[in-house]
Amino acid sequence: MEQTAKLTLSDISRAEIRRLKGLYPQRKSAILMVLHVIYNQFGYINRDALNEAANIMELPLIDFEQSASFYTLFPGRQVGKFHIQVCRTLSCQLRGAELLVEMLKETLGIGLGQVTSDGLFSLAEVECLGSCGTAPMMQINEDYYENLTRDRVKQILGELRDKARNG
Repeated sequence: MEQTAKLTLSDISRAEIRRLKGLYPQRKSAILMVLHVIYNQFGYINRDALNEAANIMELPLIDFEQSASFYTLFPGRQVGKFHIQVCRTLSCQLRGAELLVEMLKETLGIGLGQVTSDGLFSLAEVECLGSCGTAPMMQINEDYYENLTRDRVKQILGELRDKARNG
C-alpha cells in the first residue's frame, strides 16, 4: 500500500496558532481562527495539520473536527481554486437549485465532490447558506451569489475563468 507523506504546518502557521492561543483566555474561542490558518496554508482542512494545531492549542482534536465539519467554508479535502457550493435546502430547491447543479455538472464536466482537470473548479452541495429570501444561491470560496439563473451562473464561471487566466 502506498503511504502518503504527512502534511505539517509551516513555521509561519505554527507561530500564528501560538499567537492566537495567547490572545484568547478561553482557548476554544480561537478554534475558528486556527481553522482559517490551516485553510490558508493548505486550501482545505488537512487532518495531520488539524491534529498538530490541536496539540499546539492544548485542546482535544474532536473540538476542531466538530467545528471544521460544521462550517461549509472549511472543506476536508483538496478543492479547486474556485470551490462552488450550492445551497440545497428547501427554499433553494423550490427556486431551481437542483437544475443549477445539473447545469454546473454538465458545464464543468464534473460531479459533486470532484475537481476539474485544470484544478480551477470543484463542486459541492451544502446545507443552508443562510439566504433563503434570495434563493437559489451559491457560495464560491468566500463570496455569495444570490438570485441565480442559468445565464448568471454561466457569466460567473466566465468571470472566474478570466480571473484565473489574468492572475
